[in-house]
Amino acid sequence: MAILNSVISWIMKKRIHQIEFFMKYPHEVQNEWLMKLVAAARQTEWGHAYDYQSILTAEEFSKRIPLNDYDTIKPYIERVMKGEENILWPSDVRWFAKSSGTTSDKSKFIPVTPESLEECHYKGGKDMVSLYCNNYPDSQLFSGRGLALCGSHKINEINSEMYYGDLSAIILENLPFWAEFIRVPQKSIALMDEWESKIDMMARATLNHNVTNISGVPSWTLLLLKRILEITGKDNISEVWNNLELFIHGGVSFDPYREQFRKLIPSSSMHYLETYNASEGFFGIQDTTDSQDMLLMLDYGIYYEFIPMDKFDNCNSTTIALHQVKENVNYAMVISTNSGLWRYIIGDTIMFKSLNPYRIRITGRTRSFINAFGEELIIDNAEQALLIACQKSAAVITDYTAAPVFFSDDQKAAHEWLIEFEKEPENLEYFTEVLDNALKSINSDYEAKRYRCLLLQKPIIKSLPMGTFYHWLKIKGKLGGQNKVPRLSNNRIIVEQILELVKQTK
Repeated sequence: MAILNSVISWIMKKRIHQIEFFMKYPHEVQNEWLMKLVAAARQTEWGHAYDYQSILTAEEFSKRIPLNDYDTIKPYIERVMKGEENILWPSDVRWFAKSSGTTSDKSKFIPVTPESLEECHYKGGKDMVSLYCNNYPDSQLFSGRGLALCGSHKINEINSEMYYGDLSAIILENLPFWAEFIRVPQKSIALMDEWESKIDMMARATLNHNVTNISGVPSWTLLLLKRILEITGKDNISEVWNNLELFIHGGVSFDPYREQFRKLIPSSSMHYLETYNASEGFFGIQDTTDSQDMLLMLDYGIYYEFIPMDKFDNCNSTTIALHQVKENVNYAMVISTNSGLWRYIIGDTIMFKSLNPYRIRITGRTRSFINAFGEELIIDNAEQALLIACQKSAAVITDYTAAPVFFSDDQKAAHEWLIEFEKEPENLEYFTEVLDNALKSINSDYEAKRYRCLLLQKPIIKSLPMGTFYHWLKIKGKLGGQNKVPRLSNNRIIVEQILELVKQTK
């Protein structure tokens, strides 16, 4: 295993030179990829409709092709799911990533082409390790096994030759045979779709292996780690896997979970790596040890455009190119990809924290915010404020969601936060005060609406019993590694559902 670790680490580090190249020439690399995508799709139905043959520049591409969200491109995807070929992309499509990253019950089915698997998702997986090994040359990552919490997949009900499921399951199902020698558990367990049994079986199947790295969504990974401690009777995970050195996470902000992981894995050699890997593509990787910002990956078969959020009007918006972005501005991200998504508004918002190279931070969703009173509260604001409140009150949060409280005859406007604490603050009133002040300091619009309580009152914080969000997800049929609790809502639908659940279980 030691020799294998040295060989694989050496191979991975060779990729660093290619990464450095697109960091040095970002605009040239992006324009080259756009022309490759356009050339590849010229003979598709979409390519004929918009005369891809005559598109020669990025400006012409953006001017001619309309912006799309899932609803506008859905009819094309449904035809592909029925077996029609050469619609959005020329190669055969046999897999569809079922996206759960939405507050509605409607699922999205994103095509996963052979090119997007190889040139994007697998390339991203290799680059995670390449960047990690480059930052930590003494890593022994490949001296043991990797544990990934992934979802499941099913046969497409429309066409028996096609499959859909969580992106993580699709990636696992299509891994080369040799990957089975460096990962656990076996596929039959990893791809189970009943999550309560799955967590237990994963714990039992992996606890006796030499696990050096874990990847997954923080909330579900915590459930697994706690189950392992229950089974083994150990005090912490370092006593179970003493060579564990890396947790690769994504999907939600890690800040609310960081303290819990440090408690469960009290090892000075433990590292954490954030990634931005969505059903639509692999977009970013944390590439430095001194910042949690992620390097925007520019050579994955994805062409990027951006919409300033202060001018966002869904598909009627005007985009800007990469060379036009500015630091610390909230943008909606638009992508054209080697899976046949064309000028597609992914629904995420990001902020550039560096322009040389281009490093980003996820700030929220275009439709996941609270702006009921002009406060424009986004997830990034919420995460920063909660982190400050937890640090000052010695609290630890497991999960949360928030929504507005609207004006009524006997009720003033406010924000209501439902929070599940791993460790409750000694004084919830103090926690509330700190959270409120932090939000004021981070968001000037929120501060203005809170001025002298003329519009918004102090936040209403409700501490929920442990397991409440888990039970809500279970009732909604959303147990699984890629499912997560919606953080901010501009209406009270989710908050009322959860409050009713708490009421019923008392």
